Amino acid sequence: MIQFVVQPQRYTSFTLANYQLTNNNKNKESLLSHQKQFAEWMSDHEKMLKHIIVGFEAKPAIQEELFQEIALNIWQALPKFKGDASVKTFVARIAHNILVTHVAKAVRTVKADQDINEQEHIASGEATPYQQLDKQQRQQRLFKAIRQLKLDQQQIITLALEGMSYQEMADILSISINLVGVRLQRAKTSLMQLLEAK
Repeated sequence: MIQFVVQPQRYTSFTLANYQLTNNNKNKESLLSHQKQFAEWMSDHEKMLKHIIVGFEAKPAIQEELFQEIALNIWQALPKFKGDASVKTFVARIAHNILVTHVAKAVRTVKADQDINEQEHIASGEATPYQQLDKQQRQQRLFKAIRQLKLDQQQIITLALEGMSYQEMADILSISINLVGVRLQRAKTSLMQLLEAK
């Protein structure tokens, strides 16, 4: 299993330069409230975001860049959050928009052949070294197969693996619940074919 270390203090000083402060205490209080909310959201959803990113990008350095870009976009979008959807859905939608743009810009000549060996792994309680290695290899195969799927299939599988409901997936992808079911079934079929072929 991949280990992602959540560091709430990491976000407490996230770019105050994005706001222009006057001497008005109300603006300062608003900024501090905004900053606190951002730190809370990032702490709560960092693991989910990193899992989604791994489903789209194999290279750890680019994964970190994408994470930072997503964090910046969440920071910028936070004042626009009206509560129409859950925070999880709002954050995941921002991530998917960034990742779709990333994939669209990427050159598709080189497929995701690079292993994700650089990722940190944690051992399950009683797992033997052999079991840990087997689990790690299966996880790498899964991520590699997901990256080989079509973009719409990558999106839906990644969200499903994060435990999102059909409604949440529909909200994030701006599609109907029925289309979520159709895409998910097609993605599962394609993923199984890729995994069985190896």
